[in-house]
Amino acid sequence: MIPRLQQSARDDQGFTLVELLVVILIIGILAAIAIPVFLNQKGKAYDSSAKEMARTGSLAAETFSTDHNGLYTGIEPKILREYESAIQIAAGGNNAYLSVAKEQESGKGYVITAVAPGGSGDTFTVTRNEKGEVSRTCKAESSNKGGCATGSW
Repeated sequence: MIPRLQQSARDDQGFTLVELLVVILIIGILAAIAIPVFLNQKGKAYDSSAKEMARTGSLAAETFSTDHNGLYTGIEPKILREYESAIQIAAGGNNAYLSVAKEQESGKGYVITAVAPGGSGDTFTVTRNEKGEVSRTCKAESSNKGGCATGSW
C-alpha cells in the first residue's frame, strides 16, 4: 500500500492544460462582470460630489439672501465662494465646481448649477423660484447615467 502512495505522489506533476484554461476562463468572466460595475460606481461618486457642490452653493445663496433683505440679486459663483470657501468655481483637481449661480425672477429666486468631475460633464441644478419652491434637476452628458438616471435628484 505504501509503495503505491509513493508512486502516486511522484506522478502528480501539476495542473493539466484544460484545468488551467478553465481557471483562466473563470477569471475572465469575473473580470468582465466586475469592471463595468466598478466604473459605474466611480461615475456615481463623481455625480455625488457635484450634487454636494450644488447643495453647498444653494446653502451659500440662502446665507447671501439673509444678508441682502431676502433677495438674491447679484449672486454669482465668486460671491458664493466668499460665503463658503469650500466652493470651487473652476474646473481643476478632479473636483466638482459651480459653473452657474445667478438670480432669477427679479432677484427673488436663483439658479445654481454644479458640474461633475471626471470628464463626464454631468450637471446638477438647484432652482428656487419666488414662491420658495426648490427643484433639483440633472442632465447626464455621458452614457454612464451615474447619479442622474431620472433627470432629477
